[in-house]
Amino acid sequence: MAQSADECFDVVNEWDQVVGRATRREVHANGLLHRAVHVFVFNAKGEVFLQKRSMAKDSSPGLWDSSASGHLESGEEYDPCAVRELEEELGLVVDVAPEPLFKVEACSETGQEFVWVYRVESEGPFDWNRDEIEHGEWFHPEQVSQWVVERPGELASAFRLIWMRWAVGIGGAR
Repeated sequence: MAQSADECFDVVNEWDQVVGRATRREVHANGLLHRAVHVFVFNAKGEVFLQKRSMAKDSSPGLWDSSASGHLESGEEYDPCAVRELEEELGLVVDVAPEPLFKVEACSETGQEFVWVYRVESEGPFDWNRDEIEHGEWFHPEQVSQWVVERPGELASAFRLIWMRWAVGIGGAR
């Protein structure tokens, strides 16, 4: 589904408990706490697939990001959202939710999103959503870690934070 300023998200408190609902536009304009997922797709060689966000995206257009990511719709839980985002963005259909790795607290880097980070394995090829993704490639994890340090401006801020937490092993086994 293409993003819309009228999509409704659950607004949450500092403990990630639902306290209301608001449109995408209201959530982002007012810095309200809300929920999202990021999914890392790895292949058998241990490479991670990253996407370059479409220039049409309302946040971080043209920047590199997690394999798939997105907001939870109002009333949706994290696991089903991860499954939905994989299909919507990459055309990757999974029967069960990807492996949950760790949760990131809402902060400025995530755009005030509580984020559950997941991992799934796939070899592709992917049929990505051209409205969401301009380009995608496989990268070796060490290459991504070096990229975060040397050229951080090419990467979405939430992805930089999530990747560095993953790279140092915070919140879950790799």
